[in-house]
Amino acid sequence: MSLASSRLLVLAAALLFSTGGAAIKATQLSAWQVAGFRSGIAAVALSLFLPSWRRAWSARSLAVGASYAATLILYVTANKLTTAANSIFLQATAPLYVLLLAPRFLGEPLRRGDPLLAAMLGLGLICFFVQVDPALATAPNPLQGNLVAAASGITWALTLLGLRSLAGSRRPESAGAAVISGNLIAFAVCAPLAFPVSSSTPLDWAVVLYLGLFQVGLAYVAMTQGIRRTPAFEAALLLLLEPVLNAIWAWLVHREEPGPASLAGCALILATSLATAFRARG
Repeated sequence: MSLASSRLLVLAAALLFSTGGAAIKATQLSAWQVAGFRSGIAAVALSLFLPSWRRAWSARSLAVGASYAATLILYVTANKLTTAANSIFLQATAPLYVLLLAPRFLGEPLRRGDPLLAAMLGLGLICFFVQVDPALATAPNPLQGNLVAAASGITWALTLLGLRSLAGSRRPESAGAAVISGNLIAFAVCAPLAFPVSSSTPLDWAVVLYLGLFQVGLAYVAMTQGIRRTPAFEAALLLLLEPVLNAIWAWLVHREEPGPASLAGCALILATSLATAFRARG
C-alpha cells in the first residue's frame, strides 16, 4: 500500500467518525437504543472485518473494553442532550487526564510544557460551563449534556491509556480485542433499557445500521490499515478533522449553532490538540 493510500484511509476514518453527532441526532430512538444497537452492529462488523482482533481476548482487554463501553454510551447520551460540537470537543479533553494519569499508570514522566497544555485544556473545558448554551430542538438539555460529555472525556482518557498499554504488550492485537469487547459490553449494558422498541421508523434503523457498520466498524478498519504507514504526526493532524467536521455536519443537517463560550472552548481544545501534535513531532 502506498503512502498516499494510507493517508486517504486515515482521512476516510476521520470523515466516518465525524458523522456520528449528526447521525445520532437524526434518529428518534432513545440514547440507550442508539448506543446499544450501534455497538452491537459494530461488534459483529469488527469481528468479521478484523478476525485477528477476536482472537486476542484477555482480562486486561476486557477491563479496557469496559472503559471504552462507558465512553460509547456517554458519547451517544451527550449527543442527545447537547450540541454535537460540545459532545465531541468535551470528549476531546481526554489528553488533560492522560497527562495527569500517564506518569502513574504508564510510567511516562511529565515533560516541559505539559502543565501549559493541561492548563489550556482545562480552560477550554471551563468555557463550556461559564455560559451554558440555550436549549435547542436537537440539544434539549445543554448543561446535563455537557456534564455527560465531560465525563466521557475521563472514560476516553482511561481507554486511551489502556489501549496504549495493550498495544505495547506482547499481543498488540489485544488492543483490538478491547475495542470489540467494549462494543459488546455497551450492547449488553444498554439492552435491558433499549427493549422493547415501542416506536421506530425505517430511517431510525437505517441510521443505526450506518452508525454501527460504517461510522464505527468501517472507520476502525480504515484507521488501523491506514495508520500502519502514515507517519504519526500526519495521522494525528488528519484525525483532528473529526471534531471540526462533526460540528460542521451538525450545523449543515440540523442547523446547530454552539454559543460564543462553547465556540471559545472548542477553539482552545483544538489549538491545544494541534500544539500537542506539533510538539510530538519535535
